[in-house]
This record gives sequence, structure tokens and C-alpha cells, in this order.
Amino acid sequence: MNFNEKVYNLCKKIPKGNLSTYKLIAKKLNTKAYRAVGQALNKNPYKTVPCHRIIASNGHLHGFASGLKNKARLLKKEGIKIKDNRVLNFKEVLYKF
Repeated sequence: MNFNEKVYNLCKKIPKGNLSTYKLIAKKLNTKAYRAVGQALNKNPYKTVPCHRIIASNGHLHGFASGLKNKARLLKKEGIKIKDNRVLNFKEVLYKF
């Protein structure tokens, strides 16, 4: 299984209403390639991979192929509180693998 597929498989494990970070995914894959995780998610060809649930480690929304506005909309729909592109209930909804 290649790197991108491993990233997608981890993303699929994040339950609705939770989120994770590029850093946590990289850490789970035993690498520090946080940007590579972001690149993989940017190229996500699968509708079943909830890549909108991945944010920056500081709680800010970061990178989304269809725009941050859409990412925020999808996360809010799942009950995640967002203001000024930042997750307000970050610690409550953070999923650790």
C-alpha cells in the first residue's frame, strides 16, 4: 500500500463529529512528512475519505481542495464549532489514533 492510500485509510477511521491533524496522521505513519499528508489529501480521489476532518495542529482550518469555506461548512454540519477558520472545541473533538 502506498503512502497516499495509508493516509486515506487513517482518515476513514475518524468518526463523524471528530477531527484530526496532519501531524497526528504523519506521526501514526511513523514520519514527520506533515506536508506529504496534506498533498495526499489534496489528491484524494475517493468520496468515502472524509479529508475535511483534517486540520492544522493549532486548531485552524488549513487546505481544502474546494476551499476553506466549504471545509468549515462540512465540519459545522457535523457539530464542530468554528469561528474565524478556527475550531473552538478542538480538544473535545480531536481524534487520536
